[in-house]
Amino acid sequence: MRDLLGPSSRNVLALVIVGALVGGAYLLVSNPLVRYGVWLLVFAIWMAWFVAVAREWISRADF
Repeated sequence: MRDLLGPSSRNVLALVIVGALVGGAYLLVSNPLVRYGVWLLVFAIWMAWFVAVAREWISRADF
């Protein structure tokens, strides 16, 4: 489990994208509608990451 949540390319990429989106939304744009859209994108990225990690975890599981 620890290797799934460690610094892999998937985890680092998701974190960098989310950080860039949130940072850009709060530092460059003051429109609340844009910020809301960015948070929707962040949620979508998190869900994609979650599904990818869950799929890998289930494939490794020994039930």
